[in-house]
Amino acid sequence: MKFTMEDVAKLSGVSKSTVSRILSGKTVNISEKTRQKVLSVVQELNYRPNELARSLKMAQTRVIGLILSDLKNPFWMTVLDGVEEACNQFGYHLMICNSGNNGDKEQEYILSLQQRRVDGILINPTVHNKEMLAHLIQTGFPLVFLNRTIQGIVANSVVVNNRQGIRLAVEHLFGQGFRRIALVTYNEEGVSTWTERVEGYKEGMREHGINSVAVWRKHPEAELNLSPLYEEYQPDAVIVTNNVLTLYVIERLRELNLRIPGDVAIVGYDETVWAKHLAPPLTTIKQPARELGRIATESVIKLIQGEKLSDDAVTLTPEIVVRESSVRTR
Repeated sequence: MKFTMEDVAKLSGVSKSTVSRILSGKTVNISEKTRQKVLSVVQELNYRPNELARSLKMAQTRVIGLILSDLKNPFWMTVLDGVEEACNQFGYHLMICNSGNNGDKEQEYILSLQQRRVDGILINPTVHNKEMLAHLIQTGFPLVFLNRTIQGIVANSVVVNNRQGIRLAVEHLFGQGFRRIALVTYNEEGVSTWTERVEGYKEGMREHGINSVAVWRKHPEAELNLSPLYEEYQPDAVIVTNNVLTLYVIERLRELNLRIPGDVAIVGYDETVWAKHLAPPLTTIKQPARELGRIATESVIKLIQGEKLSDDAVTLTPEIVVRESSVRTR
C-alpha cells in the first residue's frame, strides 16, 4: 500500500503543511517532540515523498555535495555516517568527492558540483581556494565548512575543539609523570586543525612551566624520520595529531628499539576501530565524528531552506580514551 503525506499528517496529529516543513528541513517554530513524532510515523509507514515533483516545484535537486580532504583517513568514514544519517532523514542524496588535500582537485570538484546544480556543499577545505570559497559565501550559496576553518573567511562551520583535544593529552601525560612530551604533526601551513593542535600543545606545556617544546613536522610526501627528534629532545612521551600518522610513528619508534610505554608513551588523535587492538592498545583523543557530520549536514540543509545561521562556528567537545600506550609502567 502506498501512503500519502495526508496519512502521515493524520497519524502524527499535525497538519499536512507541518509534515511538509519537517521533511523539507524547515523546522523553525516546530518542537523537537513534534518533529520526532512525524519522523517516527514516516519511518513506520516507509513513506517516501515524490522527490521529482517536489524538486521541480522548489527548483532544487535534493542533492548535497561533500568534498573531503582525505578519504584514506578512517575518521571521515565515521563523519560520513552522520552525514548520511541526516541526508536520509531529510530526503537528500549525497555526492562525495575526495580532494586529497589538493587545491586544484578541490577547485575542480567545486565547479563540477555547481554545474550539477547541487543544493549545497559541505567541505573540509584546503587553504588553496580562499577567493572561490569566499565568493560562494558572498553570493549566498549554501556552504558549510567541516572540521576546518580558513583565516579571513567568515563561514558557517562545524568543528571540534582542537586545542582542548591536545591539552587533554598533555594533562593526561603529566598526570602519568611524563615531562619531555613531543608533538608529531603534518607540515601543512595554514590548515586550522594542525595549527590549533600545535597551539594547544604549547599552551598545555606552558601551563606546566615548560617553554622548551618539540614540534616535529612531517611533510605529507616525505618519509617520517624520528631519529633527529630523539637525538635533540629525547622525549619520554609523544602526541600525534592524526590517526594515520600515529601508525607511522609507532613503526619508527619500534625501529629505534623503543618500548611503548616503557621507554616512550604515545597518544594518538582520533578514535578508530583498530586503536584498542594495537599492542599495546592505543590511547586516543576521540572526536565526536558522527555528530560532526550530522550537525554540519543539518546546518547546510537549513541554509538551503533559507534559514539564517550564526556566523559563529559550532564547536564540539573531544574526549580522551585512555589505554595502555600512555600509562606509565611502575
